[in-house]
Amino acid sequence: MNTAPESAMVLAAGLGTRMRPITEQLPKPLVTVGGRALIDHVLDRLVAAGVRRAVVNLHYKGEMIERHLAGRRDIEVKFSREPALLDTGGGVAAALPLLGECFYVVNSDVLWLDTKLSALARLARAFDPARHDVILLLVRTTRAIGYTGLGDFMLEPNATLRRRGEREVAPHLFAGIQILQRAMFAGAPQGAFSMNPLWDRAIAAGRIRGLVHDGEWFHVGSPEGLALTESRISTHRIER
Repeated sequence: MNTAPESAMVLAAGLGTRMRPITEQLPKPLVTVGGRALIDHVLDRLVAAGVRRAVVNLHYKGEMIERHLAGRRDIEVKFSREPALLDTGGGVAAALPLLGECFYVVNSDVLWLDTKLSALARLARAFDPARHDVILLLVRTTRAIGYTGLGDFMLEPNATLRRRGEREVAPHLFAGIQILQRAMFAGAPQGAFSMNPLWDRAIAAGRIRGLVHDGEWFHVGSPEGLALTESRISTHRIER
């Protein structure tokens, strides 16, 4: 695409059940890694990528997230409050009036390190709205720190995606970072729904692309994963 998105959706409404007991006292986006909340790591990277507005959805202990972000002046933060959880797709759909035609969507609990060019900038350069409805950042499962699953996608030679079959092991997983265009939500369900049906529609239409992350990526999904991440990043300088 010619220009990078200037708006982003940060998904922060989840219950954080796998992070218990830590999340009994605070929402997962406020769990700290390297002395900084996960959601601040995400917003720092969005600011560096030129994003001017971030929409953060709220549900579980949302008032704590709202208070925490009240002091940020480097990016405009809007909130999309969900009295009932809307899942990933429903959460984005509810926030569409605050987002641009093309926008980043980033999980608030992912942590990644960039190389020379940021992952967000690489996604923006690779995304063509005329050809793609969505581009997903992928991570090689062998390089995903703290991840123990079977992967999500096969990456075809033309950068299109195929989902892992029931008895397959896939070499790539979704990194929790993507660019979407608003048109993708035409005809989407009402209320709560996952992004998966929209991804499947894009796969069937050949309008999805995958890009493999070239830096480190951390799965901060449990207290054990958090400890492993803290240990690994203690040797890195995280840019802010």
